[in-house]
Amino acid sequence: MANAPFNVMIVGQAGRLQYEALLFAASLRHCSPGFAGRLFVAVPQPGPLWDKDPGIRNQDVLQALADLGAEILPFESKLFGAAYPYGNKIEALQALPEGEPFVFFDTDTLITGELAEVPFDFSRPSASLRVEGTWPKPTLYGPGYAGIWQALYDRFGLDFLSSLDLSQPDEYWKRYLYFNAGFFYGACPRAFGKRFLVYAQSVRNDPPQELAGQSLDPWLDQIVLPLVIHSFGGGRDALPAGYLDGEVSCHYRLFPLLYARESDRVVEVLQEVAAPNRIKKVLKGYEPIKRMVYQGRGEKVRALFDRKNLPRREQAIRNRIKSEGFWMR
Repeated sequence: MANAPFNVMIVGQAGRLQYEALLFAASLRHCSPGFAGRLFVAVPQPGPLWDKDPGIRNQDVLQALADLGAEILPFESKLFGAAYPYGNKIEALQALPEGEPFVFFDTDTLITGELAEVPFDFSRPSASLRVEGTWPKPTLYGPGYAGIWQALYDRFGLDFLSSLDLSQPDEYWKRYLYFNAGFFYGACPRAFGKRFLVYAQSVRNDPPQELAGQSLDPWLDQIVLPLVIHSFGGGRDALPAGYLDGEVSCHYRLFPLLYARESDRVVEVLQEVAAPNRIKKVLKGYEPIKRMVYQGRGEKVRALFDRKNLPRREQAIRNRIKSEGFWMR
């Protein structure tokens, strides 16, 4: 499966995500001319799990996506919907072509290099290691990290010990397999998605008692993702470092954070792909992009920080931006 052709999927819907999807598509075409797969923008359809129509109805956005070769991929929300929109990335996998390797990216990502040169081995799935120890939060009376994670591996008949990074100390979060769900990949989206859905449903509906006191929202996708990846023979070392979340992609998350902390290359790509008039006229419909990218507020945010000496905690970066009146999302 190494170096196999592959498809890319992002999730787009009404509001912020449709504009991020357009920026993603523009950056993919600009920075990765060698990508020969299909780009799918998965769009949830109206249904009983949505209180408002989540679809993309902005014709200018749809036309701009089509001009960039993106394919709209409708899918039905059967389990999550508005109650847990992070579940879109799980449910949308079932709509992708069966048996064709895939890479999923969160929409708030820019492609900054040649995606076709990333040495994916789709037989060994993996995901983003640009992650903090957000889950679990062991309580005073236990169990600790090991007890919580072991209960999850046991639930699904997985070998817990082989998932551990033994170079990290016991009861330190990095010892345990944990990913950011900002990107992940695998050999077959339907097989991957089906298992992802089964595991997520099991944990949500009947969490092991060791998870008492642990929050599942918004962490459910990131709790279950390492279990799915491990079950398919993947892991933390399956993809060489420096490609995704490195030279080839940037999961910026929010535009003020992008300007505050990302590299000059990322800002350069953002400015370049947002510049063509046919893209600009559409993106100006979203206030944070209009203010940050086109009206110079992003450069003012950038001037507040030294990228070589950033605050260690993201909250400190956010607070500084807010105190200057530049925070937008």
